Amino acid sequence: MNVRPLIPTAVTAGATALGLLALSACSTADASDGREDGKLKVVASFYPMQFLAERIGGDHVKVSTLTKPGVEPHDLELKPRQAAQLEKAGYILYLKGVQPAVDTAIEKTDIDHKTDAAKLTDTGLHPEKPEKPGADEHGHDHGAEGDGHGHEQGAKDDGHGHDHGDGDPHIWLDPLKYAQVADGVGAALAKADPDHAADYRKNAAALSGELKALHTSFEQGLKNTTTRTFVTTHSAFGHLAERYGLKQEGIAGIDPEAEPSPARIKELQTVAKSDRVTTVFFETLASDRTAKTLAGDTGLRTDVLDPLEGITEKSKGRDYFEVMNANLTALKTALGAK
Repeated sequence: MNVRPLIPTAVTAGATALGLLALSACSTADASDGREDGKLKVVASFYPMQFLAERIGGDHVKVSTLTKPGVEPHDLELKPRQAAQLEKAGYILYLKGVQPAVDTAIEKTDIDHKTDAAKLTDTGLHPEKPEKPGADEHGHDHGAEGDGHGHEQGAKDDGHGHDHGDGDPHIWLDPLKYAQVADGVGAALAKADPDHAADYRKNAAALSGELKALHTSFEQGLKNTTTRTFVTTHSAFGHLAERYGLKQEGIAGIDPEAEPSPARIKELQTVAKSDRVTTVFFETLASDRTAKTLAGDTGLRTDVLDPLEGITEKSKGRDYFEVMNANLTALKTALGAK
């Protein structure tokens, strides 16, 4: 009979304690190096950045967002736990000029990998040319000009409220500019997590291809229309309008809660008549009161044109592509696409 030697209880307990200690040490190290359960911890500022991080990061990342569904992102104020969340991230993706409080908090963080999406394409917010994807090894912002509150400056116009995209941070509403950002994010993630670089680049290329196909749908769908003018409460569609040769008439400005002056309302009534406008657009995250008032005074319809700053149960789709296609359908109807 084989007799297995007895192992003293004290030794067994000691080994177990050492094992737990080692596991705890690994978990602490995992958290401190910007990882959780072996995945890169990514913090996105709001939905358009979250969507990019999830699609490009895939199974290799754990994504959280600072802006919860239904929250108007422009006025977000960070809580202490959210600021702490930034310090524990392995990668931060944000768009400078949309959320001043977020911009300030991110500038104070001391992590190696963070990307300002506004530096990856032409936003009109910064005077310098956009960087090539992945040009900055750590994604750090090296001195972009401006006041850090791009949305408060308002979009530049020609004196009649015609927004041409200058000073407008809503670059994701132009599929081609969003594709440029996707390419840059893929390169940045590859540097933040080199072990999965090939997957990040592959996912970014696939997403970029989908965005270019979306651009083609918009280009063809809006090619021949009865009018090129649309009226919207939130002047978020300057980049989209510029891309497809449309004219955005904003009731207010970049701030979705701004109140229009009586003179502006009167001007819009004149524009609506002369440009054969049929519809006043409003959005899901802001009040529709002004849109309905203007529509009632001019005999126009109202409809939703979603700036995609967040997805809620009221959104006409579950993700970026579904909502953008709903926007295209709404524009085609309002503009009298042929």
